[in-house]
Amino acid sequence: MIKIAILGFGAVGQGVAEILADRERIERWIGRYEVVAVADSKGSIYSEDGISLKNAIEAKKMGNLPEGKSTMEIIEEMDFDVAIEATPTNIDTGEPGLTHIKACLNKGSHVITSNKGPLVVAYRELAEIAERKKVRLAFEATIGGAMPLIKLAKRDLAGNEITSIKGILNGTCNYILSRMEQERLSYNQILGEAKELRIAEANVSYDVEGIDSAAKLVILANAVMGMNATFSDVEIVGITSITPEAFEIAMEKGYTIRLIAEASREGLRVSPRLVPLHHPLAVRGTFNAVLIQTDLAKEVFVIGRGAGKIETASAIISDLIDIYGDRTY
Repeated sequence: MIKIAILGFGAVGQGVAEILADRERIERWIGRYEVVAVADSKGSIYSEDGISLKNAIEAKKMGNLPEGKSTMEIIEEMDFDVAIEATPTNIDTGEPGLTHIKACLNKGSHVITSNKGPLVVAYRELAEIAERKKVRLAFEATIGGAMPLIKLAKRDLAGNEITSIKGILNGTCNYILSRMEQERLSYNQILGEAKELRIAEANVSYDVEGIDSAAKLVILANAVMGMNATFSDVEIVGITSITPEAFEIAMEKGYTIRLIAEASREGLRVSPRLVPLHHPLAVRGTFNAVLIQTDLAKEVFVIGRGAGKIETASAIISDLIDIYGDRTY
């Protein structure tokens, strides 16, 4: 019996719970399991015998989880095999997720996270704790939503030296830029529409200033390329100054403009770049796309939806199956 704790019960945590509630789907991969706790900053539901995920989701939709143990009390006092850490990202301190992940790893629990902050702040430290405690730290959901980047690079491209990673790591920016390309509307016009459609958050600066892409790039550089990069190592330029006129000039010469994140031995950079119109990275809409350059397999291209509750939750479930599932497939 696998015991699971979900720490952080916002959109992603609830998405994970919705998938885990479909036992027929998941048990054929990992066998029997119970979710023994869900918790967020306002409350928690927990039982050593397992909780009703349906009731937990309903409680959250009605307002807040009932008052109960704090997240740290659950970590310290309850028995679980794997923690799914899905609290909000803070790339300055990594908290509260950094403390949660350290505590879970140190008690000998696997951790699966969608939280970029702890990995940006302390990837090497967390990886060393996991290795020392002989548990897994999995974080596919931190990079490209449903895109299988981490496992592709570390497992399927094993034996290759990855020399560079270049791609689109933020769906909000890609939506804005591809709409500007197609309709020649101003940045502010399309940003307003994106907010109305909930493609962009009310405070979109994290996306459009390149911060989100830079955080993901640091994780990729460290986890996949073996670098020891920090957020301050990334040269960052956002998309707020891009104009319809810039697209006019680019298109006349056979190019478009995309926010490209690139890691290579020369450094890490996030900036608007000219991309040939028929290049694989000239994708439109909210898609993410990444081009991995290797010495043996040469170029490997991945495209997928980079955001969304269920898309991100699917990456977490993929990590869960990778830890506990039948690997003979």
